Amino acid sequence: MPLPLVMSAQLLCSFGAAPSTLVVIPGSDIVMFEGKFPATFDQNKPIANVPPFGMCMSIANPTVASATAAALGVLTPMPCVPVIPAPWVPPIPTVLVNNKPIVNQTAMLTCAWGGAITVTNPGATKEIVPA
Repeated sequence: MPLPLVMSAQLLCSFGAAPSTLVVIPGSDIVMFEGKFPATFDQNKPIANVPPFGMCMSIANPTVASATAAALGVLTPMPCVPVIPAPWVPPIPTVLVNNKPIVNQTAMLTCAWGGAITVTNPGATKEIVPA
């Protein structure tokens, strides 16, 4: 089984210029794994859970499109603030924290500007074995 995603997991967006670090906000029941909060499928909020990825290079991003048009068609990266319309997929339905499924290193997010947000380091070193 893949490793669970926990606080401080390293993320990468296919259109971002730099990696980012997952921020997990614990729920009412404080659960920790290896001394870190595990991520549930709904920990996908831009900035709060998923900080920016440096500069964005997606022409679908309106700020990049505008800057590129102003530069007469030369791709002009702009700050990368992800827009994430859906939760992490796939969740692990058999492992719940605060009655929500957690996610592991195979999970991903999709940015509205076309980027795929993937996990480069889950932050955990041990597997969770469902009961």
